[in-house]
Amino acid sequence: MVGQITYYIPYPICNRVVITATTSSGSPAKEIEMENSFLKILINPNAFFQDKINESESLKIPALIVLISAIISAATAYLMVTPSVKMMSSMVAGMDTIIVLAAIVATIVITFISWLVYAGVFYILSTMFKGKGTFNRTLEIVGYGFLPQILGGLITIVVALEYVPRVVVQSIPAGTTDSQVILDATTNLMHDPAMMVLTQTITLISIVFLLWSANIWIFGLQHSRLLSVRDAALCVGVPVVLYIIYTIYKLGAM
Repeated sequence: MVGQITYYIPYPICNRVVITATTSSGSPAKEIEMENSFLKILINPNAFFQDKINESESLKIPALIVLISAIISAATAYLMVTPSVKMMSSMVAGMDTIIVLAAIVATIVITFISWLVYAGVFYILSTMFKGKGTFNRTLEIVGYGFLPQILGGLITIVVALEYVPRVVVQSIPAGTTDSQVILDATTNLMHDPAMMVLTQTITLISIVFLLWSANIWIFGLQHSRLLSVRDAALCVGVPVVLYIIYTIYKLGAM
């Protein structure tokens, strides 16, 4: 036998995958160890970034995490615009397709923009605390911090599937040009009891999982920018708290 390949896979989601190649004499020829550390990111980000900071910068996995988050968010957006599609479908032919495509594309684009914005804000704020390290490294750790958004997005989809069918939709008649009729129908939709519960629940879910992401970002920024935990918490906490306050205010203004 020329060579022997041994696969060791103790757990499919986390921990590690070790692939060892040996020669016919049994001596190790090549060992590749890949850490699938998603669980570690979620429950022990400090340890994860302590190890990650010693590796070369790479945006592949963070970008994949953000992409999955964007796709799940787009699925939620599709469900959320369904009542609006029903309301406006009679107005103009093809309007339903336009609304759905716009919602999906916008959600995906906004998710990637938010990745850049969060990284940019954290990077700029950390310079005030004499942070070191590259922007790409900050972008990398922020991407990893989107992992809780995947979990939150899946829960949001379940909630939307439960409440969207309960929303009572007032269809706008075909050929309507009266802006007041359109405004009244939109207002009634937004104040539908099921829609209001749905909106409030999704907002609460998004806040909870954003705080989880913030916890990951704090430790990521600490190690990537060589900051104290206090300084990293300030760099992450201030913009995140301000965003949460704005979100709650916007919800109350509905």
